[in-house]
Amino acid sequence: MSPKSRVKHPDGRQTESRRTTVRSSRTECLDTEGLRRLEESFRRWVEETSTHRTARLRIFLIFLLIRHTGAKLNEVLRLNPFEDIDWENRSVVLRGERSRHGSFERLVDVSRHGLQDIRALVEDPGFQGQVKGSLLLDAAFVRRKFYERAQACGYAPYLGGPEMIRKARAMELLKGHIPLPVVQKILGTTVSKAPLPYPSFSDKDIHHVMRLFLERESAGQTSARNAFYGRVDKVLCGDIQATVNLLTIGGHRIHTVITLDSLRRLGIREGTFMVAEVKAPWLILVQGLNEPLVSCENRFHGTIRRILAGLVTTEVTVELADGTELCAIVSSESARRMGVKEGNPAWAVFSAHAVVLHGHSGDLPWS
Repeated sequence: MSPKSRVKHPDGRQTESRRTTVRSSRTECLDTEGLRRLEESFRRWVEETSTHRTARLRIFLIFLLIRHTGAKLNEVLRLNPFEDIDWENRSVVLRGERSRHGSFERLVDVSRHGLQDIRALVEDPGFQGQVKGSLLLDAAFVRRKFYERAQACGYAPYLGGPEMIRKARAMELLKGHIPLPVVQKILGTTVSKAPLPYPSFSDKDIHHVMRLFLERESAGQTSARNAFYGRVDKVLCGDIQATVNLLTIGGHRIHTVITLDSLRRLGIREGTFMVAEVKAPWLILVQGLNEPLVSCENRFHGTIRRILAGLVTTEVTVELADGTELCAIVSSESARRMGVKEGNPAWAVFSAHAVVLHGHSGDLPWS
């Protein structure tokens, strides 16, 4: 259960609330539900006034842009919502600080649902009548309003800060199995550890993978565990079934077996971008450093990071070298017999027949 905390409100009241957060080895931040509650707090805050509505709309828009792009506050404050948002291609141009080498720019894709909310604010008559250029406001003032909205939700104020919203978005992407180097590129940060031998994926390839993730996010499907985003690099057809190999941005090769009918129906061919999913109960956990002698085609080595033990079943999360996390569900008796412990080396293995492939719905621009 989420921890409870005592929160002091501006009028002197103290209430007990349950914080909706996620923890990682680096920080504590709001999870998706916590971000949703914070967004609703901003929305009510805008609607409860008429005299300061335009100013509040601007603050709310800054929040939405950070929440859906993971941008830095100073990047959003420089943004011109009438010029830097591509509504048709669902993307936002973010610009870093200028230097002697020019200004750094990056294009960040936004989900359909997120862009609808952003567009509603930009096209509000009150907003259009007052805001003509960038969203430039005093950064300290913006932070103070963010802290107030977090406190109004019963959260610790720092959890609503722009930097924490940015980290919360990063955690959403990581939990959605977007590889760490891709998340860092989206957020405009440098790689914090030695690079792994990732396969050659272009910016366009990463764009396709992000569109797959965002489409699933808009449909509320990103909670699925053990999801891999990548490109089909080999298809071998038999009489009834076909083997399909998927190369992920994280450098993992996923082997799958599907029927020829599914191959044709999903339009799978070499170069197609797909999502490969494996349900947690279908994933087999083997502790140790040596590769297990099993018939499963997919075998990935990592480290046990989290164990959630129940009376009947236990969830074990294995982190791979690139930060990808795989969750296995085993019986609690098996977990006790195996002596699973956090920090132990382990292999996550699964059959090619246990993989489910998903494509895109075709309603997003994929050029």
